[in-house]
Amino acid sequence: MTLRPEPPHRHGDVERVGVLLVNLGTPSEPTPAALRRYLAEFLSDPRVVEIPRILWLPILYGIVLSARPAKSAAKYATIWTPEGSPLAVWSDRQAVGLSQALQARGHRVQVRVAMRYGEPSVARGLDALRAEGATRVLVLPLYPQYASATTGSVSDAVMKWSAGARRLPEFRFVNEYHDDTGYIDALAERVRQHWRQHGQGERLLLSFHGVPHRTLVLGDPYHCQCHKTARLLRERLELPEERVVVTFQSRFGNAKWLEPYTEPTLRRLAAEGLRRVDVMCPGFVSDCLETLEEINEEAREAFLASGGERFEYIECLNDQPAWIEALATVAERHMAGWDTQARLDPAQASITRERATALGATI
Repeated sequence: MTLRPEPPHRHGDVERVGVLLVNLGTPSEPTPAALRRYLAEFLSDPRVVEIPRILWLPILYGIVLSARPAKSAAKYATIWTPEGSPLAVWSDRQAVGLSQALQARGHRVQVRVAMRYGEPSVARGLDALRAEGATRVLVLPLYPQYASATTGSVSDAVMKWSAGARRLPEFRFVNEYHDDTGYIDALAERVRQHWRQHGQGERLLLSFHGVPHRTLVLGDPYHCQCHKTARLLRERLELPEERVVVTFQSRFGNAKWLEPYTEPTLRRLAAEGLRRVDVMCPGFVSDCLETLEEINEEAREAFLASGGERFEYIECLNDQPAWIEALATVAERHMAGWDTQARLDPAQASITRERATALGATI
């Protein structure tokens, strides 16, 4: 194994802290070719599809990547913005907001965005932080609830990068913050903001991303953490149990996934006479394909076509100030004991700026 070159070591170098903010990822553009590259990386992850490789890879490359990219590209095209993918746009804004919030609290840390799939990759983000002199790195996934397929996969990517590093940073990982007070408060404030502008529906449906049911049996805490987030949010909003419905979306394949499923639940509620439903996706902190297209387009259509009269989608936390402050508190808590006041001297700053520029980063 060949180790990657490191920034030249000098005695007396300032020890710096970096934060790697990691989201799931996004294709670079809404085209079949870009979706094929993205889906090949995403669906090749053994944590995402827990089927023996010898069985799954022929299906992936022989069937899935032949038909699905064009369909997915058409869906992405409906939500794409002039700035690019919504998930990438919101992730970048969250990183800027987090950096500013931490700076306002007296911390001088470098914050970088990475995507588990697509660009900028986890490896590229870690390279940039090392080029900037970071010797301690907090890995902060944008997944409030822990799942093997999400948070666990981020850890895999960090470990893969570490295998080729000569000087390893001191790592800390944020595994989950599903019951963090600031996160719950930010969700509640987002709901209240929507209700102040649009009134309040008969039900608040909380749709979380689905995972195969077998992951619950095998010990993944995701299902329980989703329900705890929902309960804490309901209590913060002072709603009775019958007013809040928890569902799971984005089912893939024929296996049993966590239930109840979002779209069939919406159809059932409409058929039972529910006129208005308010829908929120607390597990997503950035609006993306799964919220803007799957929920605000497809699920909306399903509810209205089944007899519902009004479907209100409540946006994700995105760059809401309360959420940025909550994120800063989570980061601050996990950086406890690290020196986050350090500044680079001008000579070192020049070196790291050159290296970061070569990596496509900025200081």
